[in-house]
Amino acid sequence: MIPRDMAQGLRDLVGRAMVDPDFLLELQGSPNALLADYELSDDERATILRALARLVKTPAGQRRHEFRNALLRRVAT
Repeated sequence: MIPRDMAQGLRDLVGRAMVDPDFLLELQGSPNALLADYELSDDERATILRALARLVKTPAGQRRHEFRNALLRRVAT
């Protein structure tokens, strides 16, 4: 579940990445182009880019959950 206090743009992006594995693959390949479609702060954008960079080492079947968890940790801190 995505926390309600997460910014709407970030909520939308995480939600889409969770249900659409092709979107997450596209996001990994062309993050700046896709992130332009979402209303994100500079800090949120940087957090997403860091989370995407870490996904390179994550097995494909776990990437959606790892991406979500990385962004949820950002909101929790």
